[in-house]
Amino acid sequence: MGLSARLRSLPLRRVALAGVVAQVGIVVTGAAVRLTGSGLGCPTWPRCSNDAFIPNGVRNDHPALQQGIEFGNRLLTFAVLATAALCVLAARRTGRRDLLWLAWAQPLGVVGQILLGGITVLTDLHPAAVAAHFLLSMAVIAAAVLLYERSLDSPAGDSSARELTWIARALLPATGLLLLIGTVVTGAGPHAGDSKSPRFGINIEHITQLHADVAFLVLALALALAVGARLGSASTALCRRSAELLVVVLAQGAIGYVQYFTGVPALLVGFHVLGACLAWVAALRVYLASRSAAAASLSSAPSDSRKKR
Repeated sequence: MGLSARLRSLPLRRVALAGVVAQVGIVVTGAAVRLTGSGLGCPTWPRCSNDAFIPNGVRNDHPALQQGIEFGNRLLTFAVLATAALCVLAARRTGRRDLLWLAWAQPLGVVGQILLGGITVLTDLHPAAVAAHFLLSMAVIAAAVLLYERSLDSPAGDSSARELTWIARALLPATGLLLLIGTVVTGAGPHAGDSKSPRFGINIEHITQLHADVAFLVLALALALAVGARLGSASTALCRRSAELLVVVLAQGAIGYVQYFTGVPALLVGFHVLGACLAWVAALRVYLASRSAAAASLSSAPSDSRKKR
């Protein structure tokens, strides 16, 4: 069997999981570029400098290491694009149009990220461009998670209490709002990616407090869901995933407070970015479990009524 045939025969679920990992990974490596001050190591786009596509060590205001870090992240984008292309190939084999659309969202999203990355560099890492870059990644991660979850032949079908379903659904926009405010905190705080990069003219303490307030809202929802799922008649999937989300949110909150009171060290910020991606993935999985449970409840209602007769 040739290489192309082997690639086409890859199971969709395995490839979709690789897509999720790749999309999260490129967000974390992108954060590493910013946190090491390498955001303008390659100050032009698509070239690394005016006279070369790759780092050549000519520029004096950025060391060769920073040039290599920034250019290395650009190269990783092609690995992510290749993984996204595999998702499209695997989804085509299923014959399901919904899966194919979700698969295509990933390479298209990567192309959008490449263009946004160029805009980010050409605007000297303007915080609005950096925020858009991150939020587009969250949209692509959502498509990757949806593809992974829907690649199951038979999703979990047991029912859950309606109250738990509403809490699970409320968690998704709450987590999205938390991520959005987090980009504003990033744009107003340190670690701009370069010493000459602009910042949002916002009081960092005020926006950080708002970020913490929304984080407490997400924590309260996650705690209520996890406890309610454990004590009530929640589906197995919702019970497990709500516990996973609670653990991620607690860890993310702990990292956030430690980094705030220790002067926002770059390493902790990197873990906080990873935690943001994991919280988003966990919230998406909770939401999908709640939808499966709601569908199961509706499908079982007629049979229940017949039994009573």
